Amino acid sequence: MRIDTPQDNDKREPLSGKNFRFAIVASRWNDSLVARLVEGALQALKDASVDDDSIEIYRVPGAFEISLCALKAAESGKFDAVICLGVIIRGETPHFDFIATAIARGVTNASLQTGVPLLFGVITANNIDQATARAGAKQDNKGYEAAEAAVEVVNLYRKSFDR
Repeated sequence: MRIDTPQDNDKREPLSGKNFRFAIVASRWNDSLVARLVEGALQALKDASVDDDSIEIYRVPGAFEISLCALKAAESGKFDAVICLGVIIRGETPHFDFIATAIARGVTNASLQTGVPLLFGVITANNIDQATARAGAKQDNKGYEAAEAAVEVVNLYRKSFDR
């Protein structure tokens, strides 16, 4: 749920992703939706002037595998931020809860362990309709949102913490 409007965010000066490198780690599970998240992330990075050769995409089998691949990307020292994308839809068993918890914890721990921002663009939805609604266009696309946040965070870190 979001209480502000996209227009509220338009008041900020657009940030540039130029001279930054980004990894996208995306699940192949529920690929019809995850592919839309990847497209959204790529569009956000393009909108932020990120060069195509400054983006690497890693596809993993399922959401559970995102955390380790994201950790490896962050540890490589090649990226300023790692954007994690996937779709987990609740089923009839508690499997959803285990996977959603594990990936959220894994992404958080990898970011804290490496100091590299890992952005969580993983949709956790109760049904296909909810997941589809979060894989739309621009602000209605969690991939776009995660990539936009990645650009904002790397700019903040460079401005505030780099010498």
